[in-house]
Amino acid sequence: MNIKIICLPDADAPVVFAASELKCYLDRMLAGEEGDLNLSLEVRPDPMPGLPDWFAVELNRAGGSIAGNSGRALLLGVYDCLRRLGCRFPAPMKSCEVVPAITSQALALRYEHRASFYHRGVCIEGADSRENVLDFIGWLPKAGYNSFFLQFKSPYIFYARWYEHRGNPRREEEPFTRGNVLTWTEEAEGEIKRRGLLLHKVGHGWTGETLGYEAQSWDGDPRPLPEGRRPLAAQVDGARGLWKGVPANTNLCFHNGEVVGTFAALVVEYAKENPNVDYLHVWLADDYNNVCECEGCQKTTPSDQYVELLNEIDRRLTAEGLDAKIVFLLYQELLWPPIKAGLEHPERFVLMFAPISRTFERSYQVGDKLPAIPPYERNKIVLSTSLEENLAFLRGWQRRFEGDSFVYDYPLGRAHYGDLGYVKLARVISGDVKGLRRLGLNGYVSCQELRVGLPNFFPNYVLGRTLMDESADVNQLLEEYFSAAYGEDWPLVADYLFQLSSLSGADYVNGKGPRQDRDMAARMEAVRELCLDFAPTLDAHRGPGGWDTPFWEALDYHREYALKLSRALRRLAQGNGEKAGESWRDFRELICEKEPDFQPWLDVYRVLEVTEKYTGFHPGQP
Repeated sequence: MNIKIICLPDADAPVVFAASELKCYLDRMLAGEEGDLNLSLEVRPDPMPGLPDWFAVELNRAGGSIAGNSGRALLLGVYDCLRRLGCRFPAPMKSCEVVPAITSQALALRYEHRASFYHRGVCIEGADSRENVLDFIGWLPKAGYNSFFLQFKSPYIFYARWYEHRGNPRREEEPFTRGNVLTWTEEAEGEIKRRGLLLHKVGHGWTGETLGYEAQSWDGDPRPLPEGRRPLAAQVDGARGLWKGVPANTNLCFHNGEVVGTFAALVVEYAKENPNVDYLHVWLADDYNNVCECEGCQKTTPSDQYVELLNEIDRRLTAEGLDAKIVFLLYQELLWPPIKAGLEHPERFVLMFAPISRTFERSYQVGDKLPAIPPYERNKIVLSTSLEENLAFLRGWQRRFEGDSFVYDYPLGRAHYGDLGYVKLARVISGDVKGLRRLGLNGYVSCQELRVGLPNFFPNYVLGRTLMDESADVNQLLEEYFSAAYGEDWPLVADYLFQLSSLSGADYVNGKGPRQDRDMAARMEAVRELCLDFAPTLDAHRGPGGWDTPFWEALDYHREYALKLSRALRRLAQGNGEKAGESWRDFRELICEKEPDFQPWLDVYRVLEVTEKYTGFHPGQP
């Protein structure tokens, strides 16, 4: 078929990219058809600017049009149209895509859609190669997302973890420099902008920068705090210095006027030099119970000081004629709302609610009655696992700020390693998204590893699709996803993974609750039996030429992974720490050995870090 995609000659990059993507996929899907197909792509001004992405599709066998309220929305419309025509994008890797052959009669689509939420994104975490980052950026709009967040001024640490192969003694470090990171970051940002995606940056690192360090990671810095900068650091237990040697985790003395001026100047300078950043995140230290105890700071609260800092940044940005959007963070001490201070120009700011300590055993959907916010005790706070208490903090801030907002959450940051089937966690994510509107939040950015595909990428798929359409039914999404990934035997896989999920404990692996747990031990024994029983089903999908799909091969590896990890978890829950450590090292050996074969599916660095730091396993030997 002769396919012609028409757009304006001076169309923006996302429109041109959308046209190339549409033609590429339709050429494959209609390869056996004769005739002509003329399709037009256009950006139409939105009569209600500021609302989420909108697109309209009108196709028939002779042609038609796809329109959107931006180039980004147009691209989202293209991918949504392709999905309705049978394409499936179940993973960041293009090798996993399903592109069916169709006839021109299938081109009978007429619909429009506006995304349910404005903010629909993912934040980089874990250990990532250049290819991982580029693949994930390419996948975002296919799954319904519209933004990507590169943490720190440079995402150096995420590349370093991979190319230095931290945590995997079987791999040697690869050649890697900060120059590489600069090149790859420019490349990644170029791909983000080519798709019209919203770019979020920085967040962590500002406190370290204020103290004179190039804070691009959570790594410690052996250099002592210069004496001239010492008065800028928080005073804790009578001393000022780097908190545990980590600049990014060190808080500041905001009673010191030099701190506010230096911090604000750094933000303004960055905003001037990086106009391509759509949302600039301004956060404080990434640790808690280490805020300043000097006499001046104790007369107010960390949140009041934070709001005054944000107001100073706003004043300086305004003086420079900069309209940068600033994202501020409700996290740790900053969960407690300010008592006196308020944002002078709330339209510049976006509230980001980060309930990092919450349970992931159930969704946000809770009753109307929330508990009272506990009294704030300087450097003695306890982060609650309770959804109700976390939401009480949000309500407290919302009484003082009515502007734009989204949740920044972590189910795929570490809790997912505790859900061996990923099905229960996907349902929790679905419920979370369906609760956003009631909570007064305008979207969701997921702080997560990019390689969260073992056993599959279903939770990420559910998050993107449900943020795009909050009415999406998780059971229908499961059928859509699993049938594409596993073929006609998908119900067998769904049942197996559902049972694994039911037996798993996301909170347990995330370090919540006592380590000795008789019920958890019994459940992990049941996981072992379930994995052993599933072996014949796997064997039926491995032929002389290989596996039926990449997902079956990953599922076979996942069975080994689940057997090893569940054994370690069973022994830990039984209270046998020494044997648990032996089993964990056996698990580590497996995933380190297999990493070259399944690199895009599992973040080995991160699962080892989480199970050691939070679950409670101890290496015991190299």
